Amino acid sequence: MEIKELYEIFKKHPVITTDSRDCPEGSLFFALKGASFNGNAFADKALEQGCAYVIVDEPEYCKDDPRYILTDDCLKTLQDLAHHHRMTLGTKIVGVTGTNGKTTTKELIATVLSKKYNVLYTQGNFNNHIGVPKTLLQLRPEHEIAVIEMGANHPGEIKTLVDIVEPDCGIITNVGKAHIEGFGSFEGVIRTKGELYDYLRGKSDSVVFIHNENEYLKGISQGLRLIGYGTDPKDDNSVFGEVTVCDPFLNFQWNVRDGAKHEVRSHLIGSYNIYNMLAAACIGNFFGVGEQDITEALENYIPSNNRSQLTVTDKNKLIVDTYNANPTSMAAALRNFRDMQVSPKMAILGDMRELGDISDEEHQKVVDFLRDNGITNVWLVGSEFGKTRCDFRKFADVEEVKRELSQHCPEGEYILIKGSNGIRLFELPSLL
Repeated sequence: MEIKELYEIFKKHPVITTDSRDCPEGSLFFALKGASFNGNAFADKALEQGCAYVIVDEPEYCKDDPRYILTDDCLKTLQDLAHHHRMTLGTKIVGVTGTNGKTTTKELIATVLSKKYNVLYTQGNFNNHIGVPKTLLQLRPEHEIAVIEMGANHPGEIKTLVDIVEPDCGIITNVGKAHIEGFGSFEGVIRTKGELYDYLRGKSDSVVFIHNENEYLKGISQGLRLIGYGTDPKDDNSVFGEVTVCDPFLNFQWNVRDGAKHEVRSHLIGSYNIYNMLAAACIGNFFGVGEQDITEALENYIPSNNRSQLTVTDKNKLIVDTYNANPTSMAAALRNFRDMQVSPKMAILGDMRELGDISDEEHQKVVDFLRDNGITNVWLVGSEFGKTRCDFRKFADVEEVKRELSQHCPEGEYILIKGSNGIRLFELPSLL
């Protein structure tokens, strides 16, 4: 079946599912495959659960029934359908990628733009080859702008996503040492994230929003229309900002060039979040959102995704940043924790995964930083931290930490909790 024919079906049944356990009445089921499952085997069940059609790519699962649609590759068909839908509607799209901060920045951009526009934006971390097309297929004619997050852990993945999304403008929040195992090197990270720039460079009337103090991004931005933001007034920025206080929440001032300053009292932990906030202000300003509306949107944003989040319990105050960790984000979190004028301090840190050959060195840098900066009450979780040379307490996994907390739970501490999602430190706040 041609994409145009499938699109006519989609217009009558505009809800997509890839899970036979979640089949809204009249939806379309795409039989995707994974390492341990074959969606084709669940096509019958999807119809029984209420789907109007099932899209399969293995002939043995395609029955003589008009509700079965056979294609060569279900994933590619899903992506092609999403691209066709995006191009048919012609919605203005902001593409967001980067090593750190892309999810927070995406949410801040959407919050700011929502002051003036009807905005669709990526929910959670649906930023991969499946999540991105599913998000695009939620576009409706009433949406005026979409903010689409794109993630990658291997070369070429951003190119695949931008070819589906075809963003009109974009932002790379930063580049850092993450997923080195997949990218092969830090240079591989830069090249892959830069695939967004490569696409926009070839698109007329495109715009790139750039943190002007990031030399890596400046180095790959030639030939692009750039609109800058940052904290250095000497740079060619459209939006400037400076941290006023960060104990523990980030407060800062921002202004457009030659404009009045606006004070923002945010609900985010960490001075490094000023760049995410300024990115959203810069993009909002470009799209004509009023300065007061931008300020209100930034002040009212409350994180709820285990990123830069303060959680107050009966016993402690927790700085929860457990969604992910890599050397760049870990260093930023630890510098901020060191500089916070609070006490006493404790850190529970989990392994930074997928670092490949640099893992031993980067984990040792973390414990050296802690020792050199006087942060002494530290629990380290995971096999990578287990190999480091230090006197801090070490735990094999989160279960071992939970057993310790059941016997000896700290009280009255400011506790930074940070590690890769696979270490599951997100299970600890309820126990602290």
